[in-house]
Amino acid sequence: MSGSRRCPGPTNGRQAEPKRCAVYTRKSTSIGLDQEFNSLDAQREACEQYIAARAHEGWQLLPEKYDDGGFTGANLERPAFQRLLTDMEAGKIDVVVVYKVDRLSRSLLDFAQVMDRFNRSNTAFVSVTQNFSTADAMGRLTLNMLMSFAEFERSMIAERTRDKIVAARRKGLWTGGPV
Repeated sequence: MSGSRRCPGPTNGRQAEPKRCAVYTRKSTSIGLDQEFNSLDAQREACEQYIAARAHEGWQLLPEKYDDGGFTGANLERPAFQRLLTDMEAGKIDVVVVYKVDRLSRSLLDFAQVMDRFNRSNTAFVSVTQNFSTADAMGRLTLNMLMSFAEFERSMIAERTRDKIVAARRKGLWTGGPV
């Protein structure tokens, strides 16, 4: 993950170079997405406030929305995420802002591949709730640790789900599928 560009910093009195910022949001289930203010809205609001607080550093929110409601973080096959990567690689985005790292991915391998794409397109990555920089070795270590925990959490959820299905079948309950 070396070669990441540092996130834009203070301008030291000179005009800040514009930094085009894209917000990416994700929610694993579609439950609650029809509410007037849902989880994606809350994530977006926090990210937009983060960007607005850095307007003096040249940060500018892009109008394009990259919201994946009802898509797991276990893989990268998400429509808005794929659009984000395409726009990023086309040079339309300077900074990708997420609420939490695990909004991008819950797979360490996938995340490493995504970070490689960020590096190749010279795009900075920022998590609003987890303070780290991908520009140094310690930041990359921290990021890898966070992703390891996200992947562990995904595995635990899968195990609990399997255990619940097995227990329901033992009791003769229907667990989905053809009858």
